[in-house]
Amino acid sequence: MSSLQGKVALVTGSSRGIGAEIARRLAGAGAAVAINYAGNQAAADLLVSEIQGTGGQAIAVKADVGVAADVKSMFDAAINRFGTLDILVNNAGIALYRRIEDTTDAEFDRLLQINVRGVFLTLREAAVRLASGGRIVSLSSSVTRLMMPTYATYSATKSAVEQMSRVFAKEVGARGITVNTVSPGPTNTELFTDGKSEDTIKRLAALSAFNRIGDPADIARLVVFLVGDEAAWITGQNIGANGGMA
Repeated sequence: MSSLQGKVALVTGSSRGIGAEIARRLAGAGAAVAINYAGNQAAADLLVSEIQGTGGQAIAVKADVGVAADVKSMFDAAINRFGTLDILVNNAGIALYRRIEDTTDAEFDRLLQINVRGVFLTLREAAVRLASGGRIVSLSSSVTRLMMPTYATYSATKSAVEQMSRVFAKEVGARGITVNTVSPGPTNTELFTDGKSEDTIKRLAALSAFNRIGDPADIARLVVFLVGDEAAWITGQNIGANGGMA
């Protein structure tokens, strides 16, 4: 694994779950990390303390990724504290498991604001503020490869993230910036397990080749690879991290 010593990373939605594990592993590889949170300051501060306790550098930054002014302030905070920004990981997102006929306008709009507009706003900011030779990874979902009832609107937002990222890779490639997406399968996080029965989780685990759901570390390891030197020739790609489920 490449050393990320001297690099600065911003990870959205990273106070817990997959985002928190990504932040830990980026810091472990030597990067200074800006940990974005929307509401859970206690969890973000705890993660900052954890990283600093192992000799790393980290700050917590509150921002709603669906609000342009917040996104600008988030970039400002990272750059003002660390002097530059080399790595952007778009992890923030919300999920909705509901049939289309039962989905309200407000629910649909909220999904678009966080999952699609949030990525659009960070990519737009990164287009002019990410250092040349930088790395961008946005999280999608393996449900974009499936036809699972109740996942239509969520899957649609993640498909938009994939397509924006592909096009953006061409737009910023001249500056040596890579842009990729990672599509986790079912992963053991609060976002995924909330409201699901043990039988449902077992059924979804059985879709993988390993008969288990993923762990945040399974996703974080791939992200750390993609932001390192070894992945400099990989861009515009969507990589599944799902244990072979799709």
